[in-house]
Order: sequence, then C-alpha cells, then structure tokens
Amino acid sequence: MTQLEEIIRGEIESAGAISFARFMELALYHPSHGYYERNLKQTGREGDFYTSVSVGSLYGELLGMEFARRLEELWPGNVMLIEAGAHDGQLACDLLSYLGEYQKQVFRRAEYVIIEPSISRAHRQVETLLRFQGKVRWVRSWEEIGEFRGICFSNELLDAMPVNVFRWDAGAKNWREWGITNGSGSFDWKPLPAEKENVNARKLLARLPQELLAVLPNQFTVEISPEAVSWWLRAAHLLTEGWLCTVDYGLLQDDFFQSHRSRGTLRAYSKHRPAGNLLESVGEQDITAHVNFSLLIAAGESAGLNTEEFVRQDLFVKRVVEQIEGTPGSFPLWTAMRYRQLRSLLHPEHLGRAFKVLIQVRRS
Repeated sequence: MTQLEEIIRGEIESAGAISFARFMELALYHPSHGYYERNLKQTGREGDFYTSVSVGSLYGELLGMEFARRLEELWPGNVMLIEAGAHDGQLACDLLSYLGEYQKQVFRRAEYVIIEPSISRAHRQVETLLRFQGKVRWVRSWEEIGEFRGICFSNELLDAMPVNVFRWDAGAKNWREWGITNGSGSFDWKPLPAEKENVNARKLLARLPQELLAVLPNQFTVEISPEAVSWWLRAAHLLTEGWLCTVDYGLLQDDFFQSHRSRGTLRAYSKHRPAGNLLESVGEQDITAHVNFSLLIAAGESAGLNTEEFVRQDLFVKRVVEQIEGTPGSFPLWTAMRYRQLRSLLHPEHLGRAFKVLIQVRRS
C-alpha cells in the first residue's frame, strides 16, 4: 500500500466514506503524493496522454496570434494575459516566444500572470520560463489579482477539477451521490448518505433536463464539478473588460445523456491508454471527466458575459490560420514541421474534434 493510499484510507475510516471529488482531489493534487504534484513526465510520447501543447510550438503561436489581435482592441490602458493551470510552463514559453518576436507591442504592454496554487508546479514553470524572468508574475489565487482587463485562458485545466458522481435511481426517481469507501484490499464505490452529499453539486444537478428523467435507465451516471463552475464564475465577475477562454474536453448538457455515456465520462489514463479501474494506482494515473460547457456558459452569462464562440478546436484553428494568411509577416514561416503540427491539431481522430473552445466576452 502506498503512502497516498494510506492517507486516503485514514480519511475514509474517520468519515465512513468520502465523495469522489475528495478522492480525485487527493489522487491528483495531494501536495506530496498527488499525480500532478510528482515530478513525472505526464504529456507527450513518454507520458500518459497527448495535449495540443505536446504536439509542438505551433499551438502556442496560434493562441498568441489570436490573443494579440484581441488585446489590441483594449488599447490604451494596462492589460493582463492570465494563464490558469500552466502545467510545466511550456505553453507560456511558446506563446511568449511568439509575442516577443512577432507582436512586440503586445509583448511590452501586456502583463503575463500565471495562477498556480501548487508550489512544486510553479517551480517547474519558473525553470521553463527563465528567459522571460521579470515578464511573468505568479499568483496562487484570484485574490492576488482582483479585477482585470485582458484575457484569462486555460488549456486542459477544468477537466481535471474534482467532480461529484451521481447515479440515477430509477425506482426512487432520484439522483444519488456515490462516494468511495474502504473495501478489502481496495477502494469501493458506495452511495453517500443525504447529509454527506455536496449541496452545490446537487443544485447544479437540478439544472439538468428534467424531461429526460422518465426514460433514464437505472444507474445512469453523470459527473458534476462545482469547483469548475465556481472557478469560471469567479473569473467572470473579476473581468472588467476582455475575454475568458478555455480549451478542453467537454460537451454541452444534452450530449451527456446519450445512451453510450450511461456510465459517465470519468476516465483514468496511463501510458496513453484508458486504465481499467479509476480507484487503482492512486497518484500514478491521470483522472479526468468531460467539462459541462452548458454550466460554464450559464455561469459566465449570469455574471454579465456574452458567449462569443463555442466551437471545436479544428474550426478555431482554421479560423486563426485564415487570419495568418492575410498577414503572413505576423507569423513564423510554415515549415514542414509546422505543417505536421497543424495536421495533428486539426485531425478529427486526434485533437481536432476532441477539444472544444469556449470564449466569453465583456465589452466596456
């Protein structure tokens, strides 16, 4: 038994059971033993999964082109380019390298801020971004930023935020939250008593299409992330002018209720393959669930933002490439390597359709 498993078992013993959100939080973010806290090569060929960043520098360059165009609309005045969940700092490095070479005015005037609550991850980011020392500022939470003008973006952040798991009880006509308990030599699923259910997750659950409940099969599973919705809402309220942008795995609300998703969207990944059991190899495999973009859209709009764009990544990338073709001097040369990277970003079986781009805006 690993140290992390012992820690989780101890918490379960004192509480009887814990929510899956708490289990996922410990498995991924425990400060000493969590998957994202350990010094592992998580992305790319040698890691557990591919991201748009691991394809090469093109992804950051394309985002840089798009963000520069938007930030220029906010002149004059100070602007921020805020990245949340910068992982190892490579996306920031690619993006800043592009801005420094091809968008010098934006590079000089925009303050680059990384929101990173993890000290160990921040240290890795500092190492990656040494050449931009003095250009990047690190904060641990929104409280250190306050209100801002500019762009806040994240790339594959929200799908790794903890989720609460609910299963439909067709007999009782009710959703029940399921958590984790100690089994004999392993962790097991268990329905949580009503008093242990997450109240905020339950409120978000009530927004799901009620007309479907009459036909849902027993034990149909959905995941709700109050943390992701709360994070997006917090950012929306602090944005005085500019954009919120996220790129992630996810679906609109109705898409979660397709028959082939009756077991939910929770997945664990190791060595580029789905792992067999979410509750095994704790701290050694990635755990992710699809983002509910409908809940994010509603949260942002409730804070006064307008939804400007919600598209697949391939369509977003094609639009940026079309802009580049009109201003070729504002972008690096299209080498054979960049064309290969572009194909990966567009390919429907790889990254093109798997990722969605959500952009919301507040105008002055």
